[in-house]
Amino acid sequence: MVALGNFFFHWRTRVSPLLLLLLFIPGPKVFADPFAAAILGLVVAFVGQLIRGTTIGYDYIVRGGRDHRVYADGLVTEGMFRHSRNPMYVGKFFMVLGAGIASNRWPSMLAISAAYLFMYQCVILAEEEYLRRKFGAAFDEYCRRVPQWLPTLRGIGQTLSGSTFQWRRVIVKGYSEPLGWTLPIVGIGLYNISQLGDLKDRPAQVTTLLVVTGIVVVFGLIAAILKRTRSPVLAAGR
Repeated sequence: MVALGNFFFHWRTRVSPLLLLLLFIPGPKVFADPFAAAILGLVVAFVGQLIRGTTIGYDYIVRGGRDHRVYADGLVTEGMFRHSRNPMYVGKFFMVLGAGIASNRWPSMLAISAAYLFMYQCVILAEEEYLRRKFGAAFDEYCRRVPQWLPTLRGIGQTLSGSTFQWRRVIVKGYSEPLGWTLPIVGIGLYNISQLGDLKDRPAQVTTLLVVTGIVVVFGLIAAILKRTRSPVLAAGR
């Protein structure tokens, strides 16, 4: 599992998009109305974005690897890492689940969720082996206190009020993420709606999904321009 985790860690940016193919597995519908599935999918994915944004904003962890290999500068145990050892992956799971819900097919939703959990559980095992070798007893003690996946809410108020939220860092580090889950959710939502008839017959639903996409695109473009031009607006988040 550790070896597989190192493989997935190295190739995850290429493997993850392939999981979207699972959204097209045929099967029984989750909702009678595909628009309801798309909206719920967007809401669930947004919850995941909030979790990731909160994690980055309070205590960002530099554990993105070095040369596509697991690496960590230090053992981060504060911020949202006081409540889950992998809050970033928890947030990503909600995004993936949101896409699965939007597919409006039970097999698709279950398959993409299971595939994500398997892949990132392997990654976590590889990361934890590295952290245990590097930090020893300190990491073992951290593991005893904090769950691997499912967050504990004990002391969450103290976490959220005990330090300054770095919103600039959230934008700099994660401005492109919303587009990554909005496009597939809206895309498959529109496709499923089109299977019921002409999209022109459902103008309110189509407009709602396109407006959401437009907002996300505009936000991403503005953030990208500010980052590329090294705007002082985002200077504190670098």
